[in-house]
This record gives sequence, C-alpha cells and structure tokens, in this order.
Amino acid sequence: MSEFKPVTTLDDLHSLDGIEVLEGYLDGLRGEPEPGNNRSRSYWHGWNNGAVDRGRREKDEAQAALAREVVGSWRRH
Repeated sequence: MSEFKPVTTLDDLHSLDGIEVLEGYLDGLRGEPEPGNNRSRSYWHGWNNGAVDRGRREKDEAQAALAREVVGSWRRH
C-alpha cells in the first residue's frame, strides 16, 4: 500500500509534475518495484498507472474516479 494519497480530481492531477509522472509511468510499465518515500507523489501516480496498464496491479476506485472526472471534462467542451 502506498504512503501517497491517490489522485482523484483534475485539479489534483494538474498539480503534479508531468515529467515525474511520465518517468514513473514508464517505470511502472517496465515492472519496476513500487516506489517509497524516496520518490515524489507525481512519480508514484505515474508508476501506479503504468503498473495497472502492464497488468501488475488492479485499477482501484481512485483511478476510476479520476477517469470519470477526466472524461466528464471532455464532454463539457
């Protein structure tokens, strides 16, 4: 279980460092182990999504909530 609070809103997502999210995503996709407090929340968010996309973790409710908010924002435009 992560020590980081999951990202569930667009505002929260936009507050993250995009470069660190990408670095984490690629590491999660490659199967790197879950990061600890030596990495940022941005990195962890990316890692978690990469690990889910690779099939190493199950999607959780926080990811589903964020996905609903993102899709909802597209529909409003």
